[in-house]
Amino acid sequence: MAFAIDEINRDSNLLSNVTLGYSLFDNCLNLAIGFRAALSLASGQEKQIVLDDVCDGSPPVLGIVGDSSSTGSIAISTVLGLYRVPMVRAMIQILRHFNWTWAGLLVSDDDYGLHVAQSFQSDLSLSGEGFLAYLEVLPWGNDEAELRRIVDVMKKSTARVVIGFAHQNHMINLMEEVVRQNVTGLQWLASEAWTAAAVLQTPHLMPYLGGTLGIAIRRGEKAGLREFLLKIHPELHYSYYGNSMVNQFWEFAFCCRFAPPSAGWVEAGGALCTGQENPADVETEFLDITNLRPEYNVYKAVYALAYALDNMLQCEPGRGPFRENSCATLETLEPWQLLYYLEKVNFTTPFGDQVSFDENGDALPIYDVMNWSWLPDGSTMVQTVDCMECTICPDDFWSSPSKDHCVPKRTEFLSYQEPLGICLASVSLLGTFVCGVVLMIFIHHRNTPMVRANNSEPSFLLLVSRKFCFLCSPLFIGRPKLWTCQLRHATFGITFVICVSCILVKTLVVLAIFKASKPGGGAILKWLEAVQQNTSQKQAVLFLTCVQAAICTVWLVSSSPAPHKNIQYHNDKIVYECAVGSAIGFALLLSYIGILAILSFLLAFLARNLPDNFNEAKLITFSMLILCAVWVTFVPAYVNSPGKYADTVEVFAILASSFGLLLALFGSKCYIILMRPERNTKKSVIGQFSIK
Repeated sequence: MAFAIDEINRDSNLLSNVTLGYSLFDNCLNLAIGFRAALSLASGQEKQIVLDDVCDGSPPVLGIVGDSSSTGSIAISTVLGLYRVPMVRAMIQILRHFNWTWAGLLVSDDDYGLHVAQSFQSDLSLSGEGFLAYLEVLPWGNDEAELRRIVDVMKKSTARVVIGFAHQNHMINLMEEVVRQNVTGLQWLASEAWTAAAVLQTPHLMPYLGGTLGIAIRRGEKAGLREFLLKIHPELHYSYYGNSMVNQFWEFAFCCRFAPPSAGWVEAGGALCTGQENPADVETEFLDITNLRPEYNVYKAVYALAYALDNMLQCEPGRGPFRENSCATLETLEPWQLLYYLEKVNFTTPFGDQVSFDENGDALPIYDVMNWSWLPDGSTMVQTVDCMECTICPDDFWSSPSKDHCVPKRTEFLSYQEPLGICLASVSLLGTFVCGVVLMIFIHHRNTPMVRANNSEPSFLLLVSRKFCFLCSPLFIGRPKLWTCQLRHATFGITFVICVSCILVKTLVVLAIFKASKPGGGAILKWLEAVQQNTSQKQAVLFLTCVQAAICTVWLVSSSPAPHKNIQYHNDKIVYECAVGSAIGFALLLSYIGILAILSFLLAFLARNLPDNFNEAKLITFSMLILCAVWVTFVPAYVNSPGKYADTVEVFAILASSFGLLLALFGSKCYIILMRPERNTKKSVIGQFSIK
């Protein structure tokens, strides 16, 4: 508890500006003492404290963390709140796992046993998957007659599975009678009260208890605990402990006494404690942090209270959960107010365990299942086995290879650090560079017949849009964020429409030229002269682009794409992806591009026989074939590709279609401009055809 509170007080993200304190009470293994301490805390009768001039009085008690004994916790909770036995459900899960439907139940004669008996009968009846052959209450002390009767019931029963919810003292007395009557062939199931009892793991008893399955409180690890313990010294911490627990431990561990020692101690050669002794120099269970079980529960309990208090302090006045939308405050805090927030706590420990409470107020039960093995050399081995549905890891965690704790899941997305992401990003930059080079070539040779006959301004706009198409590809690489999810499809959709719109305008001009060259084409020729005015072409491209922009706007406003953690593809992996939001919006975006591309293809196909040496219509037809082929292939590939591979498919489609259009529409032109300048003449370009 001290370690957990010290850790919380040093955490700037949890309970900032609030310092937690604590009081420790030793129950001396006496139920009455522990019960009296709990009532003292709950009633505010603990000692008064003075921290400074403006902070004095009784410290507010946020909660009481019970000891490792279930009996003591039950007695206290009977007065302070409700108590349930979640380990009963874990035991029933073991019965279900092995299909054991007929068992006997032994319980201790105290609150612990009676609560178990009531819960076990109720839960087993509700499950409908098993029955109790007998229910016996183990007596306190060595009541030989009663123990003989109970063992006789066990021996005569047809149930071969025996469940023991009792303390190790009860079990020792019971097992002596089991050995006396030589009752073998039983499968024992141990509760956490005796599942790790070394006193029962002896060569004398293991022939009867070998193969026992037991439920143990989950073992946890806490980084920094050993270092924290080594810093504890009596002279530094005595004032923080109302009693002298640290002093008592120190005297026991180092075989010394603090001054003033008891009479005769020094004379008998006893040493005096200085408080500077090093705990690391002695072998003591105090520093053994390899098997922390009840201690791990205490750690989680303290953090649960801290998170509940932190959530309470986040309450905004006028929007609280209590009467007239009020909030609780530290100055007027009532226990039931903190309980409201405690019921809603949900956090994950650094060890990967989820801490939360169900609608009944029960904590998420997490136990280890232990197996007692009797080895041929006569020794005993107790090992953790698979937990058999005892707990489910949180969504962001997965079971470790040994299946004894939860570990964070691996994450997957199209990353700049992997070869695939690097390759796609490099190709995208290469395409951007090539577009820039082609654009510079066309600008430099803008007055040549080849560029002028190519309808220069739509060509320039087409190259700029291609450049932005290449640049939008990196939006699909990297861990998805809200802005990248929103921009990637919108940018891609709008830039592609600008490109296809420019091609459509160029196609209309080519087709008009072809029609105007035939007899009776005067009217078309006049329309062509109007269309060839750059303003009209720009207006057409702007109009077609605005339609796509409207689709994107409605999509982003109504159901915007957003980052999504997909845990359905893989059990041990989290796939980060962009959920499209509205599938209809995405479909409309692609469909609009497809309609314009098909329309451009059909018009260019009609003008494919234009009688000139350099047939622009054929190039447009070929480029639209590439575009349509890529995106028709893209749709099924995208739908059937999970996670980052869907992004890969979309980036590949963007790059492939962009390079296809760039090569088909500008490859031969750049070749003539740079390599065959003698063909860059009006006569060569127009050939047999001219407009008069």
